[in-house]
Amino acid sequence: MKQPRLGGSRSAATQKKRAHPKNPSVQATAEPLAWWLVLLELFEPIFTAPTFALFQELLTAWVLCPARRTVTGMMRGGGLVHRRPHDAYHRLIRAAAWSLDELWDLTAELRIGLFAEEGRIDLLLDDTLFHRRGRKIDGAGIFRDAVRSSGGSVVYDCGLNLVVFALRVKPPWGGEPLALPVAVRLHRKGGLTLLDLSAAAIRRLAKRFPDRNFHLIADGAYAPLARWGLPRTDVTSRIRRDAALYDFPRPPRKG
Repeated sequence: MKQPRLGGSRSAATQKKRAHPKNPSVQATAEPLAWWLVLLELFEPIFTAPTFALFQELLTAWVLCPARRTVTGMMRGGGLVHRRPHDAYHRLIRAAAWSLDELWDLTAELRIGLFAEEGRIDLLLDDTLFHRRGRKIDGAGIFRDAVRSSGGSVVYDCGLNLVVFALRVKPPWGGEPLALPVAVRLHRKGGLTLLDLSAAAIRRLAKRFPDRNFHLIADGAYAPLARWGLPRTDVTSRIRRDAALYDFPRPPRKG
């Protein structure tokens, strides 16, 4: 009777097939991951090498995190708990040498290059309250909460008052336009006004895109920007319903 071979040799092709089986799910997962890493590499110039490694890990964890996106929550959700000491990721946010303005500059270049490659750039502007509490939250204060307020009552809450510029994009599948943030400014109590911060952000974008015109769309609080002489920028806003419009105002007299 012929005994079965327990350690017999197999062909190289068979061994390779067993060692590396074709798994469509693995290939489908690897391709988006590769594109994600390529996307993150666009931001590498504004970081040092150690800081970029932390940024790459933490932003990937931000995407994967199913819970609240605190630094600790992202470490847990992204599998970073045992990768580095937790204070390394906290230092990235608090004290690392990188510029938030430069990060938004690259974000604006990426999104405008993809979704508004030519023609006028349509921008949406508004401020929003990002709820954060605690004595150690830099820039936090008591501000009007526009989402919870109504015509009959005004609600105030603690948080970060953020001035947000977003690129207005018409999605190819139709429906309502999308708003993709391209710049954010923090409004502090006693600091620059919302109008000052907005004008500075527009001028920075205009400097970044010297050959483009802008169309800024905002609510009535930002209507005065129409008279600020912003570079290559038209402003669309609302005015008082009882405003009396006759003609453009005359230039002021000298003396």
